[in-house]
Amino acid sequence: MAVTLDDKLVVAISSRALFNFEEENRVFEKDNDRAYVDLQRQRLDVPAAPGVAFSLVRKLLAFNTTEHQRVEVVLLSRNDPVSGMRVFRSCHAHGLPTIQRGVFTQGRDPFRYLRPLGAHLFLSANEADVREALHLGYPAARVVTESMQAGDANPAEVRIAFDGDAVLFSDEAERVYQAQGLAAFQQHETDKAALPLPDGPFKPLLAALHRLQSAGEAGGTTGMRIRTALVTARSAPAHERAIRTLMDWDINVDEAMFLGGLPKGEFLREFEPDFFFDDQTGHVTSAARHVPAGHVNSGISNTAPLRPAGN
Repeated sequence: MAVTLDDKLVVAISSRALFNFEEENRVFEKDNDRAYVDLQRQRLDVPAAPGVAFSLVRKLLAFNTTEHQRVEVVLLSRNDPVSGMRVFRSCHAHGLPTIQRGVFTQGRDPFRYLRPLGAHLFLSANEADVREALHLGYPAARVVTESMQAGDANPAEVRIAFDGDAVLFSDEAERVYQAQGLAAFQQHETDKAALPLPDGPFKPLLAALHRLQSAGEAGGTTGMRIRTALVTARSAPAHERAIRTLMDWDINVDEAMFLGGLPKGEFLREFEPDFFFDDQTGHVTSAARHVPAGHVNSGISNTAPLRPAGN
């Protein structure tokens, strides 16, 4: 029987998202590819330190049992194969031996491999790759490598927080807000409260997490669970449409924070997520001071030219 990933939650992740390769990346950014490869060769037997998304990956893999492999994590990186060997060794050193698949493109575009993987999430430190992945319809975020790493207070829970507009939902309402202001936005959402918002780029990930949680409850023995939060700048009365949209999807979130423009970082610090996704750089910056965070380059708030990034 052919091997398939169809029945799994598939996370594709770059080397810098999973491990701390910032020192090596500074060598890479000097346009000295040879020096970068040489440095990785010298450090083949030196495990890289955990990176921003390490906690998320480790906890998701904890859903797997001998009988049921429900999560697959695949390395998808612009790194060269030699550097890829160090990444695999680092996985083994840090207790992630079930990461066994990887694609290393030596500087070429890696996002085209998301399709054969059927990825539900792509995490990378490369903004251009994230934007292309989103364009292809895959949930993707640029990992903010300077983010605070996740704590260890909730070892049996994968905690993930999502922004609403342009992340879980489309940017339809955000466009009204930016074009016409808060009053028009509130009126627009009140008038359409009973009409579900169109899907955003991360709706497929939320749905996949919901399926993973349901499968674990039905037959899992790992003791792991997923706790999700909606953390949005919306406030009443615009909250109602967001809640009704989730009801229409038949997907529950465990917590919902309608902050009315308050900075999100301190609220996220209390929620303690393993990762937070937002489309607005200001919210991501606020969050990254407290928790692992990723920028979703989606919607009307992201129209600026790309800035260069490493592997």
